Amino acid sequence: MRFNRIRTFFCHSLILSAVAFAAAPANAETPYDGLWNVTIVTKTGTCEPTARYPLTVTDGKVTAPGADVSGKVGREGSVKVSIGAAYANGQLSGNTGSGKWNGASGGVPCSGRWEASRQ
Repeated sequence: MRFNRIRTFFCHSLILSAVAFAAAPANAETPYDGLWNVTIVTKTGTCEPTARYPLTVTDGKVTAPGADVSGKVGREGSVKVSIGAAYANGQLSGNTGSGKWNGASGGVPCSGRWEASRQ
């Protein structure tokens, strides 16, 4: 009889814990969410030599006010972004990151590197 009460108590505790966990709001925030300052440097082509963009990562999605930016940052920091007709990929780690980009200016291909730091 005592064993049945312990088992019943254990089962109720387990069920209550499962309900509490299921009712908790999901937190979609990723480790790289926040405001990032990105510097783009052209290595080949006639694109602007350097450009700076403030980008925001929210729930892993990359956006920028007033700019044609889309992309995402994976939970491990992998980056895939398009800014206008340019495409970039790379890696974030902690509060910094870097990678490569390619695009075109006036039909002439351009490419280079980018660096980012979190504000």
